[in-house]
Amino acid sequence: MKILHVAQPVDGGVAGVVISFAKDQQRRGWQPIVVCPPTGVLPEAMRECGVPVASWRATRSPGPSVLGEVRALNRIVRTERPDVVHLHGSKAGLAGRLAVRGKLPTIFQPHLWSFQSDPGPTALPARVWERFAARWTVRTVCVSLDEQAAGRSAGVAGDLTVICNGVDLDRVRPRDRHGVRADLGIEPGGPVAVCVARLAPLKGHDMLLRAWAAVLAEAPTARLLIVGDGPLRDALHRDHPISHDPSVSWLGWSDSPGDYMAAADVVVVPSRAEGMALVPLEAMASARSVVAFDAGGIRHSIGDGGAVLPIGDVAGLADAVAQRLLDTAMADREGAQGRRRVEQHFDQRTAADTLADLTAALRPVPASR
Repeated sequence: MKILHVAQPVDGGVAGVVISFAKDQQRRGWQPIVVCPPTGVLPEAMRECGVPVASWRATRSPGPSVLGEVRALNRIVRTERPDVVHLHGSKAGLAGRLAVRGKLPTIFQPHLWSFQSDPGPTALPARVWERFAARWTVRTVCVSLDEQAAGRSAGVAGDLTVICNGVDLDRVRPRDRHGVRADLGIEPGGPVAVCVARLAPLKGHDMLLRAWAAVLAEAPTARLLIVGDGPLRDALHRDHPISHDPSVSWLGWSDSPGDYMAAADVVVVPSRAEGMALVPLEAMASARSVVAFDAGGIRHSIGDGGAVLPIGDVAGLADAVAQRLLDTAMADREGAQGRRRVEQHFDQRTAADTLADLTAALRPVPASR
């Protein structure tokens, strides 16, 4: 089978999912091709393992560039002639379904619905679009029950199948946090909280920074490592004086964010919205306690591997983080419980097998002579 995976994000969770599925399909003897912007983690990982990459210069947001992106994608589809097209994320879902229009079996995987990613004035047209575009989608793959429920609530018709995100449990394993800190050059000191996320509004760094002053009041030697970059960096530094406190380290983008999670006493996920974030799963696979807001898929992910707070409960977030930084035995117990939960429910191999079965069933049957 020839599978065309289309994605605009070239890093973060979406890229990680595309990489895992493409590698699995390659091992099966299929022909995955990844269509994405030409630079970043995703195309580099694909080239390293020999999966073909077709360059698609697409921007993250909708706008005047969409028409050109649709035309470019249509040319790639006509050239490659895949058996199945798999669209990852809102931008690929928009351009890809306009380009293919149901002429080939099309899987759409939102990784967070477009109407959830921007709750402002674009949310209503996004809902209308998703309902309309369902006619060109043979299967919608949701990464959590929450994402499936949100789609049905918005009136998206068709087959909405849940395939939860998974973790490579052979690659992500528990490690000694102090050894990892030494390897990363993190000076010995107080307990460490880590947040790994793109610096964007939905990721909730503003709420984490508001909570951090209260954390320091309870755990004055605590440190916060913020791993990631993005459009909100300057605003976060400008609007939150605590961001300049010596306890806060802005580490920027990293190609090994899992190392920082392994170095943590607690991993914090203050997101306003998610499909099913990979960061909590990778933190749990590293046997680290997770404190998070109750965004899409979070409660299902974490279980007894940490604490889940209502979105926007900054005081509760601060209390939960401080509690685990002060009681590392409790945090370690939750970390061990999280590792067991990931092993039971979020093994990447299970997700890949389920997707492979779904995809194989979509291959057109050759006409008999």
